[in-house]
Formats: sequence, structure tokens, C-alpha cells
Amino acid sequence: MNQPVKRRKMSAGRILVYVFLSLAALFSVFPFYWMFVMATRPSSAYNSIPPTITPGSLLVDNFKKVLNQIDFFHALWNSFVICAIVTLVVLFVSSLAGFAFAKFQFRGKKILFTAILLTMIIPPQLGLIPQYFLISKAGLLDTLPGVMILFFLNPLGIFLMRQYISESVPDELVEAAKLDGCSNFRIYRNIVLPIILPAFATLGIIVFSAAWGEFLWQFTVLRDPENYTIQVALAQLSNTRNVDFGMIMSGVFWATLPLLVIFLLFNKLFISSITEGSVK
Repeated sequence: MNQPVKRRKMSAGRILVYVFLSLAALFSVFPFYWMFVMATRPSSAYNSIPPTITPGSLLVDNFKKVLNQIDFFHALWNSFVICAIVTLVVLFVSSLAGFAFAKFQFRGKKILFTAILLTMIIPPQLGLIPQYFLISKAGLLDTLPGVMILFFLNPLGIFLMRQYISESVPDELVEAAKLDGCSNFRIYRNIVLPIILPAFATLGIIVFSAAWGEFLWQFTVLRDPENYTIQVALAQLSNTRNVDFGMIMSGVFWATLPLLVIFLLFNKLFISSITEGSVK
């Protein structure tokens, strides 16, 4: 005979945790929902009292206004190209550097790693003028490479990869590969890369999101509308005297969707990189 399954009684502490997490999720999702609501409403709804919290019927009309003002899809493509290239280069460079700092001994290793970490505390605005001067001298002003090149070296990425490789890749595995005659790059390609794929997903999401949301440097370098990224293009929507908030929110809403798609695609790897503590 089948015995009845005993149901676990949830403790009061666990219930409070679930309630807190549910409220935190609602607070996190609400700004995106409100942006969607404003994208479906006329501009007058932006300052309405009480605030409007239900979607309207102007989502397509507001987006048509965006398309009439800027070359939305071309700017979206420029942003995607920049973010994709920056992400791939950062993943490659950071993982190589992290592998070197984690598994090799060389003179000045600690000093160099400390210097890389110290660059993280320098506000990027302080380097805006010298960086602009260097890009100008290199002839890269108003070009997509001029936007990308400054973000190829990511101190946070090097730090994350160094920590992950130190904990996930056993020293014995690297030494055994060296005894078998593997070169350092082959060890990186055949042994290290398969192990650090979850870390790749985490760092990739961080870098892609940061590059997608970058505005100051892109606005400083780019002048030709043909080279505008989506952030610079959206800034042009507020240059009119009468600001249409419904149109602006519609453009921002559609420009945010690619980030959600990227996160959903790599969601499992992102979570596994956080929860994984054992060595495969």
C-alpha cells in the first residue's frame, strides 16, 4: 500500500525569506514594467496624478515616432557589434591573464596584479581627456574601433578569472599536462577553457551589459549619425523643445530587450558559476 507522503511544514523564517525575495523581485521588475507602460501611453501620462500603471495602446505608434527621428535598427546593430567584439576580446584576454596570474610564477607578478586592481578605483571620467587625445592621434575618432579599443582590457575580468581558475583548476592537472608535453596555450585551450565556461557566462553578461549601457565615451567620440550607437541615438530624441516621453520610453524599452535576451540565453551558466563550488 502506498503510504501518504509527509508534507514539510515551512518554518516562519523560510516564509519570511520567500516573502522578502518576492518583494525584492517585484521591486526589481517594476521599473521595467513602468517603462513599458509609459511606452504605450501618450507623453501627458508621464506626469499624470495618480500615476498610470496600466498599459495603453500606443506602443506601435510611439515606436514609429522613434523610427522617424533616428535610424534605430542601424544604431542597434552598431551597439551589438561593439558589445559583441568587446565581450569576446575581454573574455579571451581576461582568461589568458587570469590563467597566467593563477598558475604561473614570474618576477613582479604580485606588483603587476596589484597595479591592475588599483586601476579599478580610478574614475573613468578622469581619463576622458587623455584618452580622447590618444584616440585622436591614432586617427580613430568617430569610428567604432575608437569606441571599442579602450574597453579591451578589463581589470575586473582579470580578477574574476584569476580567482575562478585558482579555485577550479587543480595545479596537479596543469603539471600533468606539462609532463605530457602540452604547451601553455594548449593547456589553456583544452583544459582550462572547458572548466571555466560558467565564469565565461558570468563575465560575458557583466561586460556586455556594461558596454551596452556605456554613454559618455561614445557620446564624446562619435559625431557621424552613421556611427551612432543606440545610446547616442536615443539621446537625440530629447534634443527637441517639446519632449515626447512616450516616444523616448518606447525607444528605451526596445533598446533594453537585447539585454534580457542575452541574460535568458546564458542564465543557466550564470547561475551555475555562482553555485558551483566543486572541481569537475
